[in-house]
Amino acid sequence: MCGIAGWIDNEIDLRENVETIKDMISTLKNRGPDDSGIYVSKDALLGHRRLSIIDPEGGNQPMIKTVGGREFIIVYNGELYNTKELREKLENKGYIFNSYSDTEVLLTSYIEWGIECLKYINGIFAFGIWNVNNKRLFLARDHLGVKPLFYSHINDSLIFGSEIKTLLKHPYIEPIVDDVGLMEIFGLGPARSLGTGVFRNIKEIPPAHYILYDEKGFKIEQYWELEAKSHEENLEDTTNHVRSLLIDAVERQLVSDVPLCTFLSGGLDSSAISAIASNAFKRDGRGNLNTFSIDYKDNDKFFKSSKFQPDADSNWIKVMAEYINSNHTNIELTNEELITSLKDGVLARDLPGMADVDTSLFLFCKEVRNTHTVALSGECADEIFGGYPWFRNKEDINADTFPWSKNVGNRRKILSKDLKDLPIEEYVKEKYKDTLKRVPKLYGESSVDGRMRGIFYLNIKWFMITLLNRKDRMSMANSLEVRVPFADYRLVEYAYNIPKEFKFYGNREKGILRKALRGILPDSIINRKKSPYPKTHHPIYTELVQQEMKRILKDKSSPVLELLDYDIVKEIVDTKGKSYTKPWFGQLMTGPQLMAYLIQLNIWLREYKVRLV
Repeated sequence: MCGIAGWIDNEIDLRENVETIKDMISTLKNRGPDDSGIYVSKDALLGHRRLSIIDPEGGNQPMIKTVGGREFIIVYNGELYNTKELREKLENKGYIFNSYSDTEVLLTSYIEWGIECLKYINGIFAFGIWNVNNKRLFLARDHLGVKPLFYSHINDSLIFGSEIKTLLKHPYIEPIVDDVGLMEIFGLGPARSLGTGVFRNIKEIPPAHYILYDEKGFKIEQYWELEAKSHEENLEDTTNHVRSLLIDAVERQLVSDVPLCTFLSGGLDSSAISAIASNAFKRDGRGNLNTFSIDYKDNDKFFKSSKFQPDADSNWIKVMAEYINSNHTNIELTNEELITSLKDGVLARDLPGMADVDTSLFLFCKEVRNTHTVALSGECADEIFGGYPWFRNKEDINADTFPWSKNVGNRRKILSKDLKDLPIEEYVKEKYKDTLKRVPKLYGESSVDGRMRGIFYLNIKWFMITLLNRKDRMSMANSLEVRVPFADYRLVEYAYNIPKEFKFYGNREKGILRKALRGILPDSIINRKKSPYPKTHHPIYTELVQQEMKRILKDKSSPVLELLDYDIVKEIVDTKGKSYTKPWFGQLMTGPQLMAYLIQLNIWLREYKVRLV
């Protein structure tokens, strides 16, 4: 994986602005610690930071290729999972390759097929290709949004980069946040609207979109979308189809010239990926798979079973590690680390995030990176197969807003008097309704089935993207590439049309996935009730965030005080979060995590020198 940046302008001589592109890629050193490069011309500046995964010698960027007198330059962040097939197709068309990197295959695919290359590639990607001859830039982002790509279109310039901080290094772009940005933070955060960068003049290319920019103008288009199709297969065929797609997705993502491992929590999703990877390792003579899990110091002493977290992971991890005979490492974090790393989480995400849910992943990835460069993880299974409570709870299904963020009115209460008139409920409701208008539905299906499609679509376009953003930023901030096989667009396409009676086979969440994994996983793992991402249960965590929030409230220079109702927030702090009873976001961000979110908000305002307008 890598980091990319660029500046295109046909009106000024960009050769006089080389220091700007150097400054921009300097923000991406963690995404690409192994090498860097820039391309300089009158109309285009392109920059790249590289994390070497495939073909360390031949995959340097920016990569230039000339075919038939036409010159093309690519900067690329991602991984293609069908490189071999594409190279063979292109070689049959007469193309010659100078490396075995997927970068050259991607660039050659564009040279041959133009925009249509997006129909041929399977992978995770964010890339820019500059056509020297017609002075045209092509930017594209992968189907599900695994890899990020931000941009700013100002005057005659198109500026782009892998992260928000990259664009903020450009002299045209300032860290300004207006009312719309505040409604993103307080109404939707830590989620974001598709295409929104929160800062004024910063946008993000939505998943499955591309941009064309040249002297004729700017165009952004969608190249892929879920389709509603009639599901014709019976239960057994559906089971086999899911199993086949998943195994293929995992095995494609095992390609690497550097050490590769998997994350293993003992849950269904990570266990499935680890088992499939382990089987492939043994088959291919690659030895035993290395697996990693996360836990918190003294968590066993304070864990309490709940509806959302019925049991701890530790015993299940042991079951799976023994079952696949992996070389397993358990990484244990302290609660003090979770607090001190809240700043790291903000700097990685460029925004307030998911509090300790972010920072624990940041610290975990930091430890994994000591020995590995690539990891596979189980994100996205819950969104596409129906793992969350809101897929089966009638109140959540019938909610008239996002089921993971039903209490926007409670969010308003913490705002300062100057901001209480912000129409955050209306803003959130509008985003919700706009998404539902785009849900692909099948003609003639029942209102119940149509609503269920809507729930799955909301999860794929919102909740899943939030978790993918988290995964990318926390891992890449530590120079660790994390791949997510359940985000293979072919699997997502297929799962979208599986009827709910199959998806919830056996009256279980992710029932069809459980059935598909019989024979791959032990029955005890298959039958285990879903448990979310592991969190700390130690009371010291609450005390630590309480102490930090008290310090922020006492410090009159704290920038966050301008945005908050002091008395309401003080009550939340004094009661250790108990006066704020509803989760801020999802299932895990309750009172203590709300305090941590506000701590991150204060860090963000200060570190990014945010100007509120």
